[in-house]
Amino acid sequence: MDGSARHDPGGRRAANAAWLRALEAVAPIERAPARLFADLLRERAAEAPGARAVSDADGSMNRREFAALATGFAALAIRRGWGRGDTVALHAGNSAAYLACWIGLSSAGVVVALLNAQARGEALIHAMRAAGAKAAIADEAGGRAFADLPAGATGVGVEDFAGSIEESRALGGSGEVPPSRGVTIGDPALLIYTSGTTGLPKAARVSHRRVLNWALWFAGLAGFGADDVMYDALPLFHSVGGVVAPCATLAAGGSVHVARRFSLRDFWREIVETRATAFQYIGELCRLLADAPDDPFAARHELRLAVGNGLAADVWERFRARFAIPRVLEFYAATEGNFSLFNVEGRPGALGRVPPFLAHRFPAALVRHDEAEGAPLRGPDGRCVACGPGEPGEAIGRIEGAGGGAFEGYVDAAASDAKVLRDVFADGDRWFRTGDLMTRDADGFWRFVARIGDTWRWKGENVSAAEVEAALRACPGVADAIAYGVAVTGQDGRAGMAALVADEIFDAATLAAALAARLPPAAMPRFLRIEKALAATATFKPVKSLYAREGYAPGVADALFVLDTAAGAYAPLDADRRAAIEAGRARI
Repeated sequence: MDGSARHDPGGRRAANAAWLRALEAVAPIERAPARLFADLLRERAAEAPGARAVSDADGSMNRREFAALATGFAALAIRRGWGRGDTVALHAGNSAAYLACWIGLSSAGVVVALLNAQARGEALIHAMRAAGAKAAIADEAGGRAFADLPAGATGVGVEDFAGSIEESRALGGSGEVPPSRGVTIGDPALLIYTSGTTGLPKAARVSHRRVLNWALWFAGLAGFGADDVMYDALPLFHSVGGVVAPCATLAAGGSVHVARRFSLRDFWREIVETRATAFQYIGELCRLLADAPDDPFAARHELRLAVGNGLAADVWERFRARFAIPRVLEFYAATEGNFSLFNVEGRPGALGRVPPFLAHRFPAALVRHDEAEGAPLRGPDGRCVACGPGEPGEAIGRIEGAGGGAFEGYVDAAASDAKVLRDVFADGDRWFRTGDLMTRDADGFWRFVARIGDTWRWKGENVSAAEVEAALRACPGVADAIAYGVAVTGQDGRAGMAALVADEIFDAATLAAALAARLPPAAMPRFLRIEKALAATATFKPVKSLYAREGYAPGVADALFVLDTAAGAYAPLDADRRAAIEAGRARI
């Protein structure tokens, strides 16, 4: 019996009921290999055709209308000659029709590449080449992005999204369902790109099996039903915003409101106006809400659930208490991965756990990490070394067969191979590398420590970015912060640097003392840059690779500081100090 069970048997029963709901929900998937998510939509439409399915700023569609639009996109694919295995890129902003587009096209055998709606220039060319797309569908903004590319950069025709919607609506209105064309759950449905926080985005394969598993599993864990309304303000080109949040709700017969984007100003008003019972969060969204000024709409919401990943421990209780959110369902997963955790019990700050009765279904482990080699540590027998309770290590998930244990990988075979760890505990076993360091406590709850590569070594000590960021955010005058390592001429390892968003009470002269009370000497950031806002991906993940590349070069920020270790304070990084550092005359 775990700690949560001893102290809260009612909570244990509720958690076990959620796990059982999820298991029951996904059980039919393998028994009906030709049943795709589009088929499930049509089933829900037959049950209650007039019930609301989706809405956005332009209006709403009931279940019959939404299923018909998705069916129309399948017919459109056939009319265009897009066949099984062909890839078509979708470059558009959030809308209800976006969901119908990828659901319908993929049901006709098309692999839909969900391009970042902000992709422009070289980023767009890279995404198209990675996908190997034979055509593209783009809204007005996406069309301009394609038009701005050099002639012949992608070599494909670009279809207007608005026109495609109207044509698909007419095709779907006939009531005829296009032939299945032999598509099964094992076929690829989507290409979803990694966020690109540490390099160029990679196109991850997502099969119809995974779409259904994500949808039905989350529907079961969250307990979604016909009365639920999901508020989805995350980018639809992301696996959580575009698949997990909407599909889990629709699978259970609920409805989804698709917001154009997350807006701190409009969030609570839209939550109230749509009568949302759940919303999907990611990254720092909850921190932004918790730190925002009072909003009169916040007291009128009908939310029963916030579901997502990346809710920091220091925000969890503050967020729940301030807005009276009855339940938070935190989870950990990766678009391309086979490893996931679910915090069904609502343990603040934890990623989740795998209950003992599901350990065989989700084989996971923590192995010691060799910081110097950037790889799992091997013992004298050549095997990886498992971590003990509370000991940090890389989280890995065993790769086995189809379903939850499968690793579908990327379009790039070399990138896929790099994520597989072999001969871990036995000859021939294969495990998916998450690239994340975690710990697991005596109750089985996993907690995030740092992203591999999100640590650095300085003065012989390993430094965690997460630890430094938490300390910085606790200091007066620091509204937000990220930390990373930068190379310094003539110095071993990497020096810590932080990019800060400062408020009106920020004082660089006193920051060092505040940090010294929270961090060991080696973890003290040696450099600071002050920003008006932190550069981030569309899913609120800071682009640390950009900051690390820029380092402390002149002109990268309005204000740069260096730690004067003798004075115990941060001082402006002027030309003289910079020259002294590069010449090795200054001690940092």
